[in-house]
Amino acid sequence: MKRVFFTGLIGLLLFEILNVYLIMPMPGSQKMNSINIAYFLYRWRWAFRILFGAMLVVGYSSANWKRKWLPHIPVALVGVIIYMINFNMAADHMFYEPQKVLMATAVTNKVDTNRLIIGIVNNGEAKAYPIQFLGYHHQVKDSIGGNPVIVTYCTVCRTGRVYEPTVNGSPEQFRLVGMDHFNAMFEDATTKSWWRQVTGEAITGKLKGAQMPEFFSTQTSLSEWLKLHPNSLIMQADPAFISQYDTTFKFESGKSKSTLTGTDSLSGKDKSWVIGVKAGKERKSFDWNQLKKERIIMDKIGNQPVVVVLARDDKSFFAFERLDENAIFNLSNDTILYNQHRYKINGLAINTTVSLKPLPAYQEFLHSWNTFNNDTKKY
Repeated sequence: MKRVFFTGLIGLLLFEILNVYLIMPMPGSQKMNSINIAYFLYRWRWAFRILFGAMLVVGYSSANWKRKWLPHIPVALVGVIIYMINFNMAADHMFYEPQKVLMATAVTNKVDTNRLIIGIVNNGEAKAYPIQFLGYHHQVKDSIGGNPVIVTYCTVCRTGRVYEPTVNGSPEQFRLVGMDHFNAMFEDATTKSWWRQVTGEAITGKLKGAQMPEFFSTQTSLSEWLKLHPNSLIMQADPAFISQYDTTFKFESGKSKSTLTGTDSLSGKDKSWVIGVKAGKERKSFDWNQLKKERIIMDKIGNQPVVVVLARDDKSFFAFERLDENAIFNLSNDTILYNQHRYKINGLAINTTVSLKPLPAYQEFLHSWNTFNNDTKKY
């Protein structure tokens, strides 16, 4: 019966380790296609725990122990490891949502205006969410212009996305559960399905294949955002998490050397930056270094002529549709020029009545864009 005891003990330990290993950034774990195995283990975790726990009890009570206290030692050690795995290494115990979403006007704002933000506009209301805060929280629940939103960010993929938190037309709650292929995953409260941050798609569980509606967003510097939206509200630091927020500019500026969140300054590397642009079902990536060099790039994505521009701050970027592939755009300071028409850097018309049509554009690591956009083309 000692064999039963130790089989239960080792089985429980290995199960708990595997349960976390598959959905956290550990050596080799994020390069495997193991999401279905990870979800199976997670969904049946209590069945496994009861099974191995029963083997421990039966083995302990039935075996002939010369020293009754001896088996308590490995049990205690395994107990400590399991506690650390489930309470210190679990995603939702490492990163917490803000207790309060505090907003300020440009006058009362305390966030450095050189910081990067994810900005959204709806029904005449504009809001900015600093990546400095999003990088820790991973998701911020809020509303804008009467619509609920969740503003999400994954520092390992460098992906900012905003979604309407609705599933099949009903409001839903999400919690951070781990990651897959280096991208953050959320679990919905109703069906416990797992959702990918970068695409808003349920990748396993009852709702597999379902899609959250994406809310159009823009990544800019806060200073550029306030030039374009002077009445915007800006998310402020939650006092409960001051010590958790990044106080440097290393991640945002690309100077971080971290294995997971660091940037490769060269082009074409896994951790190089690209601007990924969507035009309908077509995708194309534009190398960040190339965009910094050219400032304005005219190209086609599928059959759609597009233009991608970079503001003078070397941080704020935008993508738009062109009327046709012969339409030539120029950039003067932060003004877009087309024939006799002038537009702000975000495409809003200055001396004409029709603004440029914006396209979803994201700055992220090359490995992320290529992983989640299989049919992407490259400029």
